[in-house]
Amino acid sequence: MKPFRFPLAKPLVLAVALALTACATTESARGPVVEMPASFGANVPNAESAQLTTAWWQSFGSPQLVRLIDEAQANSPDLRIAMERIRQSDIALQQAGISRLPSVNGSVGTSTGRTEIPGGAGTTRESSSVGLSVSYEVDLWGRIAAGVRAGEASFEASQYDWQTVRLTLLSAVANNYFLWLNTAERLRIARENLAIAERVLGIVEARQRNGVATALEVSQQRTAVLSQRTALAPLELQQRQAASALALLLGRVPQGYAPEAGTFGQLRVPALTPGLPSSLLTRRPDLASAESQLDAADANVEVARKALLPSLSLSASGSLGTSALITLADPTRSVSIGLSLAQSIFDGGRQRLQIRTSESQRVVLIENYGKAIRTALKEVDDGLGAADRSQRQEALQREVIAQAQRTLQLAELRYREGSGDLLSVLDAQRTLFAAQDALASQSLARLSAALDLYRALGGDWSGPTPPLS
Repeated sequence: MKPFRFPLAKPLVLAVALALTACATTESARGPVVEMPASFGANVPNAESAQLTTAWWQSFGSPQLVRLIDEAQANSPDLRIAMERIRQSDIALQQAGISRLPSVNGSVGTSTGRTEIPGGAGTTRESSSVGLSVSYEVDLWGRIAAGVRAGEASFEASQYDWQTVRLTLLSAVANNYFLWLNTAERLRIARENLAIAERVLGIVEARQRNGVATALEVSQQRTAVLSQRTALAPLELQQRQAASALALLLGRVPQGYAPEAGTFGQLRVPALTPGLPSSLLTRRPDLASAESQLDAADANVEVARKALLPSLSLSASGSLGTSALITLADPTRSVSIGLSLAQSIFDGGRQRLQIRTSESQRVVLIENYGKAIRTALKEVDDGLGAADRSQRQEALQREVIAQAQRTLQLAELRYREGSGDLLSVLDAQRTLFAAQDALASQSLARLSAALDLYRALGGDWSGPTPPLS
């Protein structure tokens, strides 16, 4: 008696051998190596700021800014685009999860046909059938599960990307509103200096009528007045451009849009403490996104490696058939159950090249993640330096203005009394205008530095992600 031989023995042995070969290609996971500093600086406290977990834009003391931020969050096309990317990732995740479920197919059919034989009687054939089939791939090696994990990580990354877009949008809204207010402040300063120049021109013309001043002095002062008027045009254009940029961020058309009026001088510059450098890894949404992308890459490498392993599928089908039309009376029944083990024998190295591609993409993401961490540390360090420097420069500039105002008052008084010359008055006017304009620019730089630091610290993001509606 011949021994019974299992018909799948040889293919199964080959599949196991190939599986062991594929498993031998597994490489241990590696992450980016970034040495985190102990602190951001010797003079920076390591206390967490409560402002980082609240609506940070409220700390600038501007109700108008709060209303603009609310409008931007409700109507910004950038946020809607980022939300649609979240939905796309959610759909892809659902598609990956469906692979875990069995596939069920049904069929219903009926047909009739007639054959004519020359010189003989024709024959008619009629049939009806109903069938049901079920197939299911057994996830022996976890390939399907790895694909689901890749989808979950990509879905998380899209949510963190939404948070990054939101942080960028809100800081841009605040920055453009500050620029709009700053330009309005610089216009006010320019108009005040124009009024001063026109007042001095009246004094010079009165002195000329009395024979004290010369025509040259009148011409010089008129030139100063014209120069002040000319300085208004570029500031008005800059203010219009800031309003247009703000309108686009809010999802409005720029024509005719003007923000709600506010006072630049009433804005507060909040004080921030960055906390520990390591907290950036959990605070910034772009770093969280990079980490999720790295997790997805790990899962994709696992999917590519396990594609080398054999796949096991179960199938079952049943059908009812009859030789009658549109009826199942006295049907014939058939049932089949199958198990298949499939393994790619030769594909020209396509699957192994896919593994190498996935591994290379993962290496790129590792380097990008480490680069993102170092960039975040630099941005916080730059933000702290800019905030400290701009604060000191603003204080010094206020002292410059105080001295320039006193100089102009003395120069006007001496000229009015006849003991001074017009050139001293003109020089004092230019100095005061330049000092006031520089202070306005320095105040804007300080506000911008605070915005940059908020953005570098992750804004008010603390982990929650946007829900899908």
